[in-house]
Amino acid sequence: MTNSHPLRSIAVFCGSNHGFNPDYVEGARALGREIARRGLRLVYGGTDKGLMGVMADTVLAEGGEVVGIITKLLFNRGHMHQQLTRYEVTEDMRGRKARMSECADAFIALPGGLGTFEELFEVATLTQLGEHHKGVACMNIGGFFEPVRSLFKHAVTEGFMKVEHSDMLIYHTDPSVLIDTLKQWQEPMVDKWIEPPHRPA
Repeated sequence: MTNSHPLRSIAVFCGSNHGFNPDYVEGARALGREIARRGLRLVYGGTDKGLMGVMADTVLAEGGEVVGIITKLLFNRGHMHQQLTRYEVTEDMRGRKARMSECADAFIALPGGLGTFEELFEVATLTQLGEHHKGVACMNIGGFFEPVRSLFKHAVTEGFMKVEHSDMLIYHTDPSVLIDTLKQWQEPMVDKWIEPPHRPA
């Protein structure tokens, strides 16, 4: 099934640190420029820290719309970006992730840490289960997401994931290609269950 609704907003998951490779910052800026150029709405975690702040700053500088979803804890610590188009404060991380998912038509992960991985894996799981029908992409700057791709292939080899679900994530370094591919993304038409191996009597 092809993406059934227009691509109007993209949730971006990324680090609240900058990382050691300057290409990560440049990649975040390139993605921000492309989102703004296409007139898409950026949905992200609401802070001014790390790659998250770089993304928001870039989209805003290019005249784009940025919606921040931030937890009460981070808001109270003063971590919210002060120039956002709109923001929401949620009770906790679970609420934050749910609202980001609701506000987005597709997802892109940039390099990041535990929070980024958790968000990426959660939305991919929801797509796998059919709880939403939204494409998921990784901006693979410097091969950052190659271990994720290898892990998925390993899960297929070991009988825990179907190849269609392993292959449903989009990987690329070019933000224009990522967004074009998300627009044409097709949902895997298989369920997640794998027949157990035959056991002799």
